[in-house]
Amino acid sequence: MKLYQLISRVFDTLLSREAKKSVEKVILIISIISFLVHLALIYLVKYDIVHFHSDVSLFKSPIAAIYTPFSFILIYEVYLLVYYIPKSVTTYVSKQYEIITLIVIRRIFKDLSNLELSQDWLSIKNDRQFTYDILLAVILFYLIYLFKVNFFPKGMVNSIQSKNRFNSFIEFKKAIAIFLVPVLVVMASYSLFHWSNSVLNQLPSALSEFKKINNVFFEDFFTLLIVVDVLLLLISFFYSDSFQKVMRNSGFIISTILIRLSFSTDGVVNNVLILSSIIFGLLILVIHNQFEKKESLVLDAE
Repeated sequence: MKLYQLISRVFDTLLSREAKKSVEKVILIISIISFLVHLALIYLVKYDIVHFHSDVSLFKSPIAAIYTPFSFILIYEVYLLVYYIPKSVTTYVSKQYEIITLIVIRRIFKDLSNLELSQDWLSIKNDRQFTYDILLAVILFYLIYLFKVNFFPKGMVNSIQSKNRFNSFIEFKKAIAIFLVPVLVVMASYSLFHWSNSVLNQLPSALSEFKKINNVFFEDFFTLLIVVDVLLLLISFFYSDSFQKVMRNSGFIISTILIRLSFSTDGVVNNVLILSSIIFGLLILVIHNQFEKKESLVLDAE
């Protein structure tokens, strides 16, 4: 009992509604400051006051300055994902989909500064990829809407034993969420420092690091999510052996793996993997809901 109280106390400190509001305010302030700093650096580079690698396009156009505050907004979305782990599996998974969609949007902001406007639009690689990303963002936005529409309300937990088992699972998920907060802070800080150091000091790896900028932090983050998802799946067997729930949770793990694989690819393959992950997750959820409805009808008939 004392362990549960400790977990709840730490959880309320790091992941309560009040903590969420505080984090939101801090991220908003950092986003505004980072936008102004990035904008200032762009003009310092433009007037040759500061010099960076010539290929670092984030310092070539004022449009690219949107990329930086958007990156901090993404970090807040990661915090929200951890916040929702104890509350709802479907909300937690939908947050993964929102994050990868926002990463695509952020990539669009970055690529806007590199567009080559011409009549041969689709013959230019960067412009063609920009077009694919625009279409992908719209499709993903609609798929996430469908995913949320198909949220199935939780059934009532009737017996005292079932309630106790359910509460134990919630406490376990709270413990995982608590563990993830400092881990993600360390991962994000290390990724930001490593990339910034490479670019600002123009190390030999600077150009290659810049090409992978959309993967900074999030490649490792989704790898961690796969571990968390598998752990939650295994622990869930102690609380439910329902076939449809096992299939749903397993399907969500496959969906997360597809997202993780997308970071290892470029171009159309990257887009296809992202799109496939969300379509697969949506189909798994829809089929799971049909199972739940059918089971509910059978119980009512009895």
